Amino acid sequence: MSGALAGCLGEPGGGDGNGGGGGSGGEDSTGTATESGMNLAIISGPGGFGDKAYNDIALQGLNKAVDEFGGSVNQVQGEGGQYGSLQSQLAESSTDYDLIVCVGFYQAEALKQSAEEFPDQNWMIINQGLFKENGDHFENVAGYVWANHEMSYLAGVAAGTMTSRELTYDNNANDPDGKTVGFVGGVDSALIRAFEEAYVKGVEFVDDSVDVKIGYAGSFEDPAAGKEVALSQYDEGADIIYHAAAGTGPGIFQAAQDRDRFAIGVDADQSVTLPDYSDVIIGSAVKFMNVGTYEVAKGIRDGNWSEVSGKHVVGLKEDGVRFVKGADLESELPDVLDENLADAKDGIVNGDITVPCSATGCN
Repeated sequence: MSGALAGCLGEPGGGDGNGGGGGSGGEDSTGTATESGMNLAIISGPGGFGDKAYNDIALQGLNKAVDEFGGSVNQVQGEGGQYGSLQSQLAESSTDYDLIVCVGFYQAEALKQSAEEFPDQNWMIINQGLFKENGDHFENVAGYVWANHEMSYLAGVAAGTMTSRELTYDNNANDPDGKTVGFVGGVDSALIRAFEEAYVKGVEFVDDSVDVKIGYAGSFEDPAAGKEVALSQYDEGADIIYHAAAGTGPGIFQAAQDRDRFAIGVDADQSVTLPDYSDVIIGSAVKFMNVGTYEVAKGIRDGNWSEVSGKHVVGLKEDGVRFVKGADLESELPDVLDENLADAKDGIVNGDITVPCSATGCN
């Protein structure tokens, strides 16, 4: 993933996630999208479009592609248990889709069947590689995985750094004598445990005496449940909570405002995508999924499917993930935070630091 592409698309989550050009498209006999434009489709994962996080970010890259090449994007709201039927409906429709994007590992099992049933359809899956029983990847699937564990490690470094330092903004303040932080996940799964365990190790990189509270909301679409878990952690002394909870995430920010504490966003720069909570967001662990979806669409457009298909893991080394400071709080954060983040990033990239788990989860 080139830095040039990232610069072209901007920060993930910077837009509203909607859009797309008009017109029609298709493919010629070489598999290259025709001059009339591209027909693209995307099936959301849990949280749906409008989550101001990973679904919207993935959509941004496709919107960028149709803005550049013409065509349109069909947005399909995903539903648990219906991913297979939604994939089949799109592949069987009268529209000849150049690419169908499936957001999230929840769609992987259904896509194994769909990829076999529709071998001439180009597919992309987010946060998962897709392999056959013999270990070979599906030739018609591009599987892009962002290093969730690496960016979560940096989120832990940020939390571990700031919990022992005075920080005030508006009515919000931490307790530098307490040294307690928290983590709230959506659904307890192998993928989200990678966020959790890497975050804890990032905290320990700074100070292994910091207490880390762990909780799960049980949903990626329930802000009230997330708020309840976060409130309990703030009441137990947490200064800062990092969430990996998609559409449940705003509940964590609401709890931070209620308790006059701070939080860390995920996937997008949530101080920008959720400006109502920018006063409590010290930063976000972001991943450039928009670059990935754009890159795959462009690969089809240019006739380079073989270069974008298969499994691709994108991390700190490729500048595919990053920790960004909050828009409101950036000027309030000390230089030591930048120093600690840089040291941790360098250690991960050069192999001196081993981040637990993997981009796809913890076993």
